[in-house]
Parts: sequence; C-alpha cells; structure tokens
Amino acid sequence: MPADYHTHTPLCQHAEGEPGQYLDAALAAGLSEYGVSDHAPQTPEPFDDWRMLTSDLPEYFEWIERARKHVDSRIPVRAGLECDWLPDCHEWIVNLHRAYDWDYLIGSIHYLDGWDFDNPAWLGRWAETDVDEAWGTYWKEYAEMARSGLFDFLGHPDLIKKFSYRPKGDLKRFYEPVVQAMLDADSAIELNTAGFHKPCAEQYPSFEFLELAASANIPITLSSDAHAPSEVARDFKKGISLLKDAGFKSTCLFEKRIRKQEDL
Repeated sequence: MPADYHTHTPLCQHAEGEPGQYLDAALAAGLSEYGVSDHAPQTPEPFDDWRMLTSDLPEYFEWIERARKHVDSRIPVRAGLECDWLPDCHEWIVNLHRAYDWDYLIGSIHYLDGWDFDNPAWLGRWAETDVDEAWGTYWKEYAEMARSGLFDFLGHPDLIKKFSYRPKGDLKRFYEPVVQAMLDADSAIELNTAGFHKPCAEQYPSFEFLELAASANIPITLSSDAHAPSEVARDFKKGISLLKDAGFKSTCLFEKRIRKQEDL
C-alpha cells in the first residue's frame, strides 16, 4: 500500500487520537510509510482556531518521536507540515524550513482574501460569492504556490470545490495553467481521499485534473488527510484504482526533502 503522508494530530485543535493509535492503523493498512503533517503555525498568532501555535512545535516534535518509538522501525515515520500559502508568506515558510529536519512540506490553500473558504463556519458566504471569480483567484494562487518551489508536494488541489460550488463550463480552463506551472516547477501533488466524505463527494482533485497531471508526468502521492486513527489510509483502494485509471504508474516517497518513486 502506498505511503500516507497527509495526516494530523490533536495539536491542530480539530483532530483526535494518540500516536500509537495512528501508527497501529498504518500498520494494519499495510502502508509503506507514514507521515505526520499537521497544520503549521501561522503569524500573527492566534491566526485561527484550527492550527498549532508556534509554542506547540516542541510538543509536535515529541509527538513524532513517540510515533517512531511506538513502531520501532516496523514502518518509516516521516516528519512534515501542512503549510498555508498566503500573501507575503515566503519568509515565514523559509523560517519553518529551518525549524526541524523535515522529510517534506505540503503547500495548501485554505484562504482567499482572508476567508477560509473550506471552513463550515463560513459556508454562508458562498451564497454571496461570485464562484467564477473565487475559482479564478484560487487557481491563480495555486499556480504561484507551485512556482514558489517552497513545498515538496501540494495539497488537495481542488479544495475550492469542497461545498460543491463549481463554475459552469469546461473546468480545464482552470486546470491546464496549473498543471503547466507544476510541470515547470517539478512540483508534486496529492490525490486526497478526504473529499469523498465532504459535500463534493469526490476525491481532490477531480478525475479530469488527474488525467491532465498524469499526461504531464506530474509526481503524485496518495493521502487520507486523517484527523482520527480510523481515517488513516481511508479509501486507499479506491484512490489506487483512480490513479491507475488516470494513467499514473507510481507514487512519491520523501525522505529529508528528497523525492523518489514507488511503483503502484
């Protein structure tokens, strides 16, 4: 089974479970590797109520070490962070690079002009939003995030569809420039299975996006975005089938910011 690199801890304030519970689930699923990648701190603090504080980082590092001790080398446990792409974030992300000996960093977009658009608390704002404009802004920023070169892979590429608000017409007009940006930057992405359990009822990204990415030989990981031990490797068999159908032959592994491929 491929690695699961996009997982969380209770330090983000909206996940649950102990390190041993997550790693027992990873072993039971037969994962090749397991990665911890909680929501990174963001200044000014408190930035929101669904991420770690900078003062939580020592406890986060301890959480990773407890996970490694629990499995006793039965499975590699990789250290990562899910970092937010925000205006003028470059210096802050570089600071996070230096905070630990990371295996990988995930780049994600959860905010548009200060609005965390995937937060159910602000769902009502979608009814007042120009969906085409929001999608245009999101994908423009996604391409810029890819070009930044700050991240080892990019998270849930079309999270913007979480609540099933989609523009009309052919969505390739949004996808194609981003796939080109990822190709130019040698950037990897993920297939995130959490979308199956959201209002959009579909993996992130769409199958059409996956086909474009596979055609461009964009490297990819398979991720659960687990916020509880029961969600580790959730829907991975379905995810593997989608990857193969889209044309992918392998998924990524990361160690000390070095990427290699693992056959599906």
